[in-house]
Amino acid sequence: MQEQTDNCIYNTVAGLPPTTASIFATHVKTLMKPMPNAVDDLMHAAVGIAGEAGELLDAVKKQWVYNKPLDMVNMVEELGDLEFYMEALRQNLGLSREVILLQNIEKLKHRYPDGYSDAAAQARADKA
Repeated sequence: MQEQTDNCIYNTVAGLPPTTASIFATHVKTLMKPMPNAVDDLMHAAVGIAGEAGELLDAVKKQWVYNKPLDMVNMVEELGDLEFYMEALRQNLGLSREVILLQNIEKLKHRYPDGYSDAAAQARADKA
């Protein structure tokens, strides 16, 4: 049984306190602008991901190209923004972060059964 309390969701049966993930999920649900339809909701989240990924890439480029120190404050901010839009996309698709992570683990275990190698990356056994 889930219950909304103090702006976060938690499992009242187990009496567990809210997790950071559940607090964040509620945060995203509260702050994401509602769009007129489901396709617009998906596009909003996907374009947000692309935009924030570009900002993250720009921060890394400044270190790589201009030999500037990596701005860790900005990196944390951009990663948080990416997480925001990723969570919004997952919510719109009805998927949990845990399900996505577990499926990715299984895919990569199949692709790289003996650990990473260039040959395994090129063969992509999970796509055969």
